[in-house]
Amino acid sequence: MAGTVFRVPADDDDLGDLPGLFWAVARRMRHASSAALEKWDITPGQARAVRVLAKHGDMRLNHLSEHLRIAPRSTTEVVDALEERGLVERRPDPTDRRATLVALTDRGAGVGRDIRDAASAETDRSFAALDPEDRRTLARILRTLRD
Repeated sequence: MAGTVFRVPADDDDLGDLPGLFWAVARRMRHASSAALEKWDITPGQARAVRVLAKHGDMRLNHLSEHLRIAPRSTTEVVDALEERGLVERRPDPTDRRATLVALTDRGAGVGRDIRDAASAETDRSFAALDPEDRRTLARILRTLRD
């Protein structure tokens, strides 16, 4: 039902307000992620762009915009900032001389690996309080909610 607010009864102290708990955990994880990125002087949006390029390789700005689900103008700003830091470069598209590709530099690829490793360590810390069965259950629940 659209617009319906689901609340757990107040007397169930173990569950509390599910949406509130969910968003509190999401905020905590987002804050931890942002703090971890400070080491590289990079924003979460810039880190996402680096991850996309590391995973998919060189691409045109419009394709990067689609992957990031942001406006092309915003993508240009992200790429400009990454280019200033020496993490990406613009290259001519060999298949279309009018087009430009965005590519990770060697430094950008290294920073991408470092960010991936730091994110993995942060995720491990975040979920360390859960035993393996609880992790599997949480993953199943989150997949159900996502789908």
